[in-house]
Amino acid sequence: MSDSSSPTPSREPTGLRRGLTSYGDAEFSLFLRKAFIKGAGYSDDALDRTVVGIVNTGSGYNPCHGNMPALVEAVKRGVMLAGGLPVEFPTISVHESFSSPTSMFLRNLMSMDTEEMIRAQPMDAVVLIGGCDKTVPAQLMGAASAGVPAISLVTGSMLTGGYRGERVGACTDCRAFWGKFRAQEISKPEIDDVNSRLVGSVGTCSVMGTASTMACIAEAMGIALPGSASAPAVTADRVRIAEATGTQAVALAAGGIAPSSILTPEAFENGLRMLLAIGGSTNAIIHLTAVAGRLGIKLSLDELDRMSAETPVLVDLKPSGKYYMEDFHRAGGVPAVLRELGSLINRDVMTVTGRTLGEEIDDAGPGFPQDIIRPLSDPIYPQGSLAVLRGNLAPGGAIIKQAAVSPALLEHSGPAVVFENAADLAARIDDPSLDVTADSVLVLKNIGPVGNPGMPEAGYLPIPKKIAAQGVKDMVRISDGRMSGTAAGAVVLHVTPESAVGGPLRLVRTGDTITLSVSRRLVQLEVSDEELERRESELGPASPTIPDRGYWRLYVQEVTQADEGCDFRFLQASGETPMTPIRSYC
Repeated sequence: MSDSSSPTPSREPTGLRRGLTSYGDAEFSLFLRKAFIKGAGYSDDALDRTVVGIVNTGSGYNPCHGNMPALVEAVKRGVMLAGGLPVEFPTISVHESFSSPTSMFLRNLMSMDTEEMIRAQPMDAVVLIGGCDKTVPAQLMGAASAGVPAISLVTGSMLTGGYRGERVGACTDCRAFWGKFRAQEISKPEIDDVNSRLVGSVGTCSVMGTASTMACIAEAMGIALPGSASAPAVTADRVRIAEATGTQAVALAAGGIAPSSILTPEAFENGLRMLLAIGGSTNAIIHLTAVAGRLGIKLSLDELDRMSAETPVLVDLKPSGKYYMEDFHRAGGVPAVLRELGSLINRDVMTVTGRTLGEEIDDAGPGFPQDIIRPLSDPIYPQGSLAVLRGNLAPGGAIIKQAAVSPALLEHSGPAVVFENAADLAARIDDPSLDVTADSVLVLKNIGPVGNPGMPEAGYLPIPKKIAAQGVKDMVRISDGRMSGTAAGAVVLHVTPESAVGGPLRLVRTGDTITLSVSRRLVQLEVSDEELERRESELGPASPTIPDRGYWRLYVQEVTQADEGCDFRFLQASGETPMTPIRSYC
């Protein structure tokens, strides 16, 4: 692994002497810095202590982070109990439902903000408080590049709500009720009523969506405290975890342990194992690839698929199962999953506690009888939740959440119904004259990283109204975009390369036969090579639109494809260490 771009915190000045502003006189720089901060009432005793920065991503536009004030205060308490000086500072806050065109568009900007604020301001360690889908990966990307000791603290999941005696929660149930409304199974007053009951409190989605997936992965990789991923946002457990995180940040600073010492290739393998075992979000593949790329580590889709064949789904949570995150927490959370995974986990990796992951698993104690986290001998699904597909439609790979697919659609061939972009989809998907049946394959082009900047979660194409009204709940859908981690269905995502940069997806026409075979890991356009070459020649070279100015222009020019994490090229580490099979478990 290459980490040449990261500083070595233990060899640098500490406390307020770190990263002094350049006035040509270092002692004057320190004198001036202390003079200004003393205006806030700090004493020399306080200013001589280990400084722990606390990233505050609270925002009125981000209800997932609605408990931020309580968490910041608890982290500060933990830092002071350990003899350190806590200093909070703001960065960009990104919420999935309040970000246009999509939160993914802003993930890289948030990572840059996080990295540069860590670099620019004096801190011996940093606590990264985030929760909503793109915030945790953005923070890990930024911290990995900055190289300062870091520890992740997630805001925690929301509580579930209730509707007419039924327990409900965002956002899998949001999609389920909306599907019923589109199929005319429930009325407009009913859908308006349920809208007020799906979210029981502040916090991230109450199912195993992207936010909960990234929380579990961060814990499994050792960059967050053991047992910290699953406690709901508004519980005493969450506040106590925040206090302990602040205390541990001081210890991290004392050891000078950079993120690169924790986020090793073996740790990323543990993260992927956790992703597969919990039935996690497809988005996590892109995020993990981006974080790894900041450290010069190359994640392999083929290696992910190999691990999927031997890593069953053990957690019975929506959208793949039936329970919610608060149930997962009571069942033992991430430590219980790690214990059940046994030898599939690299136990000797370092964690933010300074101990190995194996030691932490052992300290979590034995399990107890319950049906939310299953043993390896009795899984929810016999293979991992995700499968990597290839074929002439996706030479660079595509992803499907196989554990959440209707079994009858795991092997399917049907005629394509093509939508050229998101606007075309919106205009025609519910047109009564649309030539579509339940056997059709819905294809959406130009929603990849470049084609619709930010790669929106429009890959979860809605079932056409006239088909939904027939009782159809699932169809094969294919795109170069993403879908929410809270969604389920026969949805092929992340088709690489995307159509906007010349990928084969742009050659698909309505009426073409497409074959999906999950068992063969295949997504294939049943059209001859000669005909595809003719279509390619007819279309000419791909020419994506480049905006005139601003961050949008930077994004389109620099973003990589899904298989490289959709990060900016200039932010990736120069060296590259492949994540090769560390050992065989077969």
